[in-house]
Amino acid sequence: MNATENEALLPKEERLMRCLAQYESLGVAFSGGVDSTLLLAAAQRVLGQRVVAFTGVSELHPSGEKEQAIEMARHLGVRHILFDSRELADPRFTANPAERCYHCKLGLFDTMQREAEALGITTLAHGANVDDLSDFRPGFQAAKEMGIVAPLIEAGLHKADIRQLARRMGLPNWQRPAMACLASRIPYGVPIDTKLLARIDQAENALRRLGIEHCRVRHHGSLVRIEVDPANISRLAETDLRAQLVTALRGLGYAHVCLDLEGYVPGKMNRDLKA
Repeated sequence: MNATENEALLPKEERLMRCLAQYESLGVAFSGGVDSTLLLAAAQRVLGQRVVAFTGVSELHPSGEKEQAIEMARHLGVRHILFDSRELADPRFTANPAERCYHCKLGLFDTMQREAEALGITTLAHGANVDDLSDFRPGFQAAKEMGIVAPLIEAGLHKADIRQLARRMGLPNWQRPAMACLASRIPYGVPIDTKLLARIDQAENALRRLGIEHCRVRHHGSLVRIEVDPANISRLAETDLRAQLVTALRGLGYAHVCLDLEGYVPGKMNRDLKA
């Protein structure tokens, strides 16, 4: 980070620390991604042992995410509570309506609140940032209704700011790609179940084994649509890599394997709602 970038980020960092200092204690919804890690690390600096990380565990999350969250909490030395979030037990969620994330977050935050109350934690926070406000996020309404605070938004931090600040704070995951829940790969209205989530997870793992770390596999029935960083599109078109990927995804039951020429764009499945 150069001197100009550091100077521009300093007021936001100071706002974040002032925001966190107002809480007696704080529970952080912790996925192990860079946003929630920065929030947890900053809260620990301000509040010390009055911070607890909470991680919901379910089939919704890409394989390895729980382990990464455990490792990051251990790295920070923060108490870490794992709990079963049980989203797939809620038919309002598994029906996969447009407000799917609202029902998910209601259940998640309700369980977190009960866990936090047992520990004497007075406030809960999630790691939403300013960029998230530009997309369709019904889960934000659930957070608002349940009094879950968003310190990164209050401090005015965008995703790029968070990565810069995480790097400056020495957080090892400052470059980690965003890892949204697996349900975000499924078109609205298509029922969500364990087998479908596992299939998508296996498909994305196939891409990672080929060296494509930042990817999304979008499920469209018998067709799978692959989103990667634009810089990796030409790589996937190479004969050997393309053949390996097609074989792997056909092996998971997909009849048609397609590469999205636009590349990865967050929240792309929400375009159907806008249409």
